[in-house]
Amino acid sequence: MEKKRPMRRCVGCDISKDKDELVRIVRDANGELHADFTGRANGRGAYICNNSKCLEKAAKRRGFEKSFREAVPVEALKELEKELAQNG
Repeated sequence: MEKKRPMRRCVGCDISKDKDELVRIVRDANGELHADFTGRANGRGAYICNNSKCLEKAAKRRGFEKSFREAVPVEALKELEKELAQNG
């Protein structure tokens, strides 16, 4: 019997995918956003596809604001874009 794989929904494109296919974005205790490529960092998380198009869609649809229940500064989104570009 095959083990059930965890599914998560991208806050950008709104498509459910296997958890391993997405990047977890974490809001830490200081309120800063970071890409968590291990999936184990402490903090509230949201998932996104590892591409700039989904990041743009998430910003436009306010996906991170809905997930984290607070406003996300434009500077934080630019830093996330740099992190995704370096590791993706």
